[in-house]
Amino acid sequence: MPGTEVRTWRLASGSAEPSPSALWFPNGASAHPKMAWRQLLLACCLSAAVLLTTLQEGTGASVGTQQEAGQDVREDVEQKIFMQESDASNFLKRRGKRSPKSQDEVNAENRQKLRANELRREYYEEQRNEFENFVEEQNDEQEERSREAIEQWRQWHYDGLHPSYLYNRHHI
Repeated sequence: MPGTEVRTWRLASGSAEPSPSALWFPNGASAHPKMAWRQLLLACCLSAAVLLTTLQEGTGASVGTQQEAGQDVREDVEQKIFMQESDASNFLKRRGKRSPKSQDEVNAENRQKLRANELRREYYEEQRNEFENFVEEQNDEQEERSREAIEQWRQWHYDGLHPSYLYNRHHI
């Protein structure tokens, strides 16, 4: 028809076929608008702020009786954790440096000392036994090596004429 123009779009690739991006952006711009990272960050922060304010207003309106129940639970927990002032002062009260110890304190300290001495004694006894076993094994190995060496020396030097050394001893 005369007067009707057929418009073809040229893409960056040079093809004249219309594509979805060409239908939306006839001047050759890309289908994905170039958004700077600053604008993207600003949009994310703004949407997060709006979301947080909306949620805060919603929870503030719905708290009502739940705050009172929360305070009751908190008081119960505080009673379980904390003790009376008199009990706390007796608990934290310390004996003076020069005041005599009670018999219970003396007994407890003596039990601790006896237990520590017993553990120390057991430890050192175990260490001594292990060392004695080690030394005994070393001595046995050394004796065996020296006995083998002596036996080899005697076999090498035995001339076959005289009886061996073991039978040729002079007992005094």
